[in-house]
Amino acid sequence: MTYYNPKDWLLGIFRLPKADTFRKLIPTLLVMCVYSGGVVYLETEYLKLSKNSNASNITVMHTLLGFAISMLLVFRTNTAYDRWWEGRKLWGGLVNVSRNLAIKISVFLPDEDKGSRTFFRQAIPLYAFSLQKHLQKESTKLQLDEHPHPELPVLEGHHHVPMKITESLIFKINHLYLNKTISGDQLIVLKDEMNSFADICGGCERIKNTPIPFSYSSFIKKFIFLYVITLPFGFAFSLGYITIPVTTFIFYVMASLELIAEEIEDPFGHDANDLPMQKIAENIQRNVQDILKA
Repeated sequence: MTYYNPKDWLLGIFRLPKADTFRKLIPTLLVMCVYSGGVVYLETEYLKLSKNSNASNITVMHTLLGFAISMLLVFRTNTAYDRWWEGRKLWGGLVNVSRNLAIKISVFLPDEDKGSRTFFRQAIPLYAFSLQKHLQKESTKLQLDEHPHPELPVLEGHHHVPMKITESLIFKINHLYLNKTISGDQLIVLKDEMNSFADICGGCERIKNTPIPFSYSSFIKKFIFLYVITLPFGFAFSLGYITIPVTTFIFYVMASLELIAEEIEDPFGHDANDLPMQKIAENIQRNVQDILKA
């Protein structure tokens, strides 16, 4: 995720980070310049379409369609941002749940039960790291250190590692209850955190596995394409060769909004503006280890 100072206007205007849409659109923008120049040349030298009523009709059409496409792009961007923000809230909830569980375990467990404290100190952060890998569809084999706790599951071969870790946490808590280490009331108190782990994972999977409908995304791309390639025909006679930068800039704005929406609608990837899941998981690890010091 890209961190920046929102008050630094100069940096925001002139800096071109890797995630900047201008970098990605440079080849297409050059093609658009060549295309617009060709249309203007043909229009002014040969076709002369702008001298009749067709020119005004095209201009009116672009005025009407411009409002419609702007509404579509606003809705598209807002929908993508809602998915990004919901993912951030879920990972913020994971931070709170992990801290709460660690605090309660630290209070409930006897100081002399070093083994159980070590288990939770490893297992709780392990869930966050495994959820990150699970959402990024990478290998879910993970160990927190060279010598993991013997009660932690063998993760290799399991397709859904976060749920396997949740199962191990519940098994361990139930084992503590059966051994009278924690009471029934304390077991009930820990229930909410256990449920929250599964709920957070399910919420993230819902975002990950339910993309924006293809027909909607495809329609917007086609709409932008048809709108922009017809712009030079309406502007060529009145603007001349100034049509080239005007048309290219309009295409840059519209295509950039679509690219931004595409990037943030899946907040669990590796793009520059995706959620910093690695840093969040590391923060959970530090907090839990501070709370559950052996």
